[in-house]
Amino acid sequence: MIRYRIPAPRIASGRCVSRAKIKVSMKKPVRITAVCLAVALGLPAEAAVGTSPAVPKVLDLFQRLQTARHQKEQKKPVDHVNFRLTEAEVNEYAEYALHTTPRPGLQSVTVKIFPNSYYSTFTVIDFDAVERWKPGTIPALLKPVLSGRKSIWVDYRVQAQNGLVTFEVEKAYFGSIRLPAFFVQKMIQVVAARQPEHYDTSKPVPLPFGLRRVWTSDKAVMGDN
Repeated sequence: MIRYRIPAPRIASGRCVSRAKIKVSMKKPVRITAVCLAVALGLPAEAAVGTSPAVPKVLDLFQRLQTARHQKEQKKPVDHVNFRLTEAEVNEYAEYALHTTPRPGLQSVTVKIFPNSYYSTFTVIDFDAVERWKPGTIPALLKPVLSGRKSIWVDYRVQAQNGLVTFEVEKAYFGSIRLPAFFVQKMIQVVAARQPEHYDTSKPVPLPFGLRRVWTSDKAVMGDN
């Protein structure tokens, strides 16, 4: 197994700064839907013997949220469900769920969680599949390096409230190469549309399982219905 080290942002004066040598951020953050969050927390899977303790914990959370959603649909008193998942639990469940239920174009997702709804993701993407699904998605100048399965690093700030989730890209890199904002947006649109849920990134994505709010602290994500 290949392990990747994710450069961690430093929070200073309300702004995130990369530890990498190249620290140029996107001048105009692009407003796009937070598909990564929905994928990380919205993948149902069945727990197997020997899995991480995070797996049954997350599955139990999903069951409680689904029960509450059914209560609401049936106009019955609704159970209030809130949760707190650590960064490690989110990553352990995402790894297991992606292994159990592979996602088109996505090989792996690792998330680092910071306060104020700031996330840093390290994702292995099948760029050949992306280009095959929608030719011309990958800019000509990037095709020599973005082919096959490659990892990209994207930092973004999430807005997850009133049952909907969107985010702003703060910065995106392949190694030390800054990725253009329009490319990151287009790539997410192509991959999102290929998911079983057919995410439409032209508008906010509903939070999974009837969640109303999601927010973060250092290395933890919280939410409620």
